[in-house]
Amino acid sequence: MNQCYGCNTCKSADKPLEEFIRSLPMETSHHRVEGQSTKCGFGLQGVCCRLCSNGPCRITPKAPRGICGANADTIVTRNLLRAVAAGSGCYIHVVENTALNLKKTAQARGELKGMESLNHLAELLQITEEDPYVKAEKVADAVLEDIYRPEYVPAALVEKIAYQPRVQRWKELGIMPGGAKAEVFKGVVKCSTNLNSDPVDMLLDCLKLGISTGIYGLTLTNLLNDVLLGQPKLRTAPVGLRVIDPDYINIMITGHQHTIFVDLQQKLISDAAKRKAREAGAKGFKLVGCTCVGQDLQLRGAHYTEVFDGHAGNNYTSEAILATGAIDAVLSEFNCTLPGIEPICDELKIKQICLDDVAKKANAELIPFDFKNREEQSNEIIDKIIAAYKERRGSVELKLMKDHGNEHTLTGVSEGSLKEFLGGKWKPLIDLIVAGKIKGIAGVVGCSNLTAGGHDVLSVELTKELIARDIIVLTAGCSSGGIENCGFMTNEAAKMAGPGLRAVCEKLNIPPVLNFGPCLAIGRLEIVATEIAAELGVDLPQLPLVLSAAQWLEEQALADGCFGLALGLPLHLGLPPFVTGSKTAVKVLTEDMKVLTGGQIIINGDAKESADILEEIIQEKRQGLHI
Repeated sequence: MNQCYGCNTCKSADKPLEEFIRSLPMETSHHRVEGQSTKCGFGLQGVCCRLCSNGPCRITPKAPRGICGANADTIVTRNLLRAVAAGSGCYIHVVENTALNLKKTAQARGELKGMESLNHLAELLQITEEDPYVKAEKVADAVLEDIYRPEYVPAALVEKIAYQPRVQRWKELGIMPGGAKAEVFKGVVKCSTNLNSDPVDMLLDCLKLGISTGIYGLTLTNLLNDVLLGQPKLRTAPVGLRVIDPDYINIMITGHQHTIFVDLQQKLISDAAKRKAREAGAKGFKLVGCTCVGQDLQLRGAHYTEVFDGHAGNNYTSEAILATGAIDAVLSEFNCTLPGIEPICDELKIKQICLDDVAKKANAELIPFDFKNREEQSNEIIDKIIAAYKERRGSVELKLMKDHGNEHTLTGVSEGSLKEFLGGKWKPLIDLIVAGKIKGIAGVVGCSNLTAGGHDVLSVELTKELIARDIIVLTAGCSSGGIENCGFMTNEAAKMAGPGLRAVCEKLNIPPVLNFGPCLAIGRLEIVATEIAAELGVDLPQLPLVLSAAQWLEEQALADGCFGLALGLPLHLGLPPFVTGSKTAVKVLTEDMKVLTGGQIIINGDAKESADILEEIIQEKRQGLHI
């Protein structure tokens, strides 16, 4: 490419990254924002329907119904349900593969790094076995059996894992899910042509899908991963593009399914692989974290110090990571792997390998993960990456950012490691909240996008506003990658916090923003919330706790959001989902939801105004608890 894309880039909260992207002689997602700045008004409102050949039909004041007679309420909620079902399906795919990998590892009597987590899961699921491998297999089978149930057979594990006051409310609303995969199937059927036209009924189905998404795709995926991959441990680690070491053969990992490349991780640090790397002219192999699977590896990085270089950035940092020229291969296994990396990989001769056929990239080689043949596959992948390294290194210019990010971001935060840090109980945190030194908790979660103010702009600015108001922030998802690269998870960030939170951070030697890792770790935040609520003897909607998916991006985020609403939590979004064309949908989501579950959606694209609203809600919750 000879064209310089220079100044036509979108803003980023990460100014060094923005300048780096601005200087690139190649196109990235940041450059394409301007060309896509004109949006379809019908699409934004969700009032476009193309489900049958009479369409696409577009609802306007002069044409309030489509040809079939569907009105705006039907079309909008049908589109939303379809998106939530797709997002839920993505998460159920991940938990299914994770459970299968745990089961096969147990049958092969392979390594289980998290025995404490295994015992905890077995207790939750009421499984009594002495042999850890038999126990692990039965845990995996319990999860698989539940997600494979028909939709009309109630899911057994929801009652065992979810918070009981919430379960009772879900039963009252008739939204207890059946088998998680079947719920996705039914959701897709329900929103098809000339079937359901009841907007409230479809919105309730969104909540049902949110519950199965949260319990299985989020909470259980984390707990199963802990068994296989090891429990998170608090530590500090480098983040940003500085983690890329050109002396090594570097593999950028993207996706959500860490358990798929466990064997490869081990093979990369074997004597045989190291010897091959040295013969090729490198010191060895390193994994460079990107997107949520990179966050998950960073979360557990204490177990993988030899092979893992660090987490470089989120989905919309991935193109810049590749543009450094020091990445030799991309290993992808799920979404958040942008199509925009494909021409960059071609230009810079970067090898692309996909491990799951649902995530096949156009110009990548597909090597679907096969547990039985995992050792042969790992060796094959290593040889292919070495060949790519030999071909490209020396012929590709390196553009490293050695000072990007920081060296000491706090990571390894989980419901377990944080509770252990607090002395094995939540009372110290509760006492700080009761005393008003910490007003409340905000979960800033989910994706990064390029349209809600720019790359990570709203997420970072909102986080800054919240901590300045003595509200501690817990993060999970791609948004974490932007927030950590901007320095909010270092101890120095305490100076940006309000006086109460700053004093707490300085006394405990922690930052005001705690990173729980990938978007899957929203399930960890739910565990923290339910355990605190249980200790206080209250339901979740009573807690001084708010959620923000300020820069939500994908259908999975909509399924996450439905879980948050089902939990009864206020949920802030910087951009509305495509529902504003339906007065019914807007009223249910922003007003009636308070009565249904205790939750509500708040739409605001301004960081200060959003923080004002969230702080006011936290103050109301505090008053309700008489603190």
